[in-house]
Amino acid sequence: MSEVFVSILLLTGASFMVLAAIGIVRLPDLPTRMHASTKAGAMGAILTMAGVALHFSDSAVAARAIAFIVFILLTAPIAAHVIGRAGYFTGITLWSGTTKDELRERYDPDSHKLSSGLENKTGRAVLSRDENASD
Repeated sequence: MSEVFVSILLLTGASFMVLAAIGIVRLPDLPTRMHASTKAGAMGAILTMAGVALHFSDSAVAARAIAFIVFILLTAPIAAHVIGRAGYFTGITLWSGTTKDELRERYDPDSHKLSSGLENKTGRAVLSRDENASD
């Protein structure tokens, strides 16, 4: 019975990885490609490691598999976010069907400065009411 469950986990993990590869090749721009590779690739790796941990039934292998899964869950979204922002800031064009670009008004491509939206006209950060009351 466990061999069937291990097989299902490994095949599902491999299917997610193939789906991530297809998404990288077929999707139109960097943000959508990053979405496909991060979500499907991470899920594929997690399912594969779960299958490996179940197959070997050893506490050392299971601990390493769990550590790997935690590592993927912590690093994959952050890495995708950083790569996506770097691509945006270097001028990679978005897909023509993109409907929302939240950075367009806040990013100056000439000076490479990104404003947070909290600056006032002098360029200094605006303090919240709680910070003003403590001064």
